[in-house]
Amino acid sequence: MTPAQRAMERLLTWPDLTACPAGCGTGQALRSTRDEIVHFHSSRDVDLHLTHRAIQRFHYDLGGSTAIQLLPGSCWVTVHLDCATDVDLLLSLVSVALKAHQSRPPSSPSAPAGCNFHRVTVLPRDAVTDR
Repeated sequence: MTPAQRAMERLLTWPDLTACPAGCGTGQALRSTRDEIVHFHSSRDVDLHLTHRAIQRFHYDLGGSTAIQLLPGSCWVTVHLDCATDVDLLLSLVSVALKAHQSRPPSSPSAPAGCNFHRVTVLPRDAVTDR
């Protein structure tokens, strides 16, 4: 089972999340009653809809993780799942995202998903540390 499958399996047990096709057109998603929260694009790459406010709040912590890639101006973060710790990090961040979405107006059903898929290149961790 891939890291993304493990994460999806665990998140599907959460009562606030349901599976659906990703609004960006690639992969599966999990959504709350208000918004899409997580897009599973591959066996290791996941986009998480944190909201601009949550990203600002945790910017330094997120930027310090080799599993996370931030894209300026995006309210989504890309999480690369290499190990069980990355899956645990994703689950923690999904909890943060659910809370962040409770305090904002719901998205319009016709609004594009706007995730980072095709806008972020995730490099293997070895390549990141060799800089």
